[in-house]
Amino acid sequence: MLLESADRVHTTTIARTLRCNDQTVRNAIRDFEQRGLAALQPKSSRPHTTSSAFSHRGHEQLRVLLHQSPRSFGKNTSIWTLELAAEVSFAQGITKRLVSDETIRTALKHVKVSWKRAKHWITSPDPDYLRKKNGATA
Repeated sequence: MLLESADRVHTTTIARTLRCNDQTVRNAIRDFEQRGLAALQPKSSRPHTTSSAFSHRGHEQLRVLLHQSPRSFGKNTSIWTLELAAEVSFAQGITKRLVSDETIRTALKHVKVSWKRAKHWITSPDPDYLRKKNGATA
C-alpha cells in the first residue's frame, strides 16, 4: 500500500489490487504518516472499548434469575443452560437484546460466579429429589 501510494497510485486502485476497502488503504497511509515505521508493526485486534450487555443491576438480576427454576418462566426443563439463561434474560428485560452464551458466562464471572457453581443451584419440585439425587451420585 505504502509503496504504491508513494508512486502516486490512487487509493481505489490499490484497494482493488489488494482486494480490500479503499478506506483501509487511506487509514494505513494516514497511520504511516502519523507514526512512521511504527505503523508497520502489528497492532492488537482487541476492541478499544467494550460495552456490557448487562448493567450493574442486570448482573444482580441474572444471579437472582439463576436461583429460580426455568419452569417458573414457562420452560420445559429444570436445568439452566447458558443459552436458556440468555433467552430468559432477554424475555425478562434484563438485557436489551438476545446475547450469546459467552456473554452470560462473562456476566456471571463479573459477579464472581462460576458456571459450575451455578449448576449446583438447580432444584426440583419433586419431594424425593434429594433422596434420588444422593442415590444417583453416591
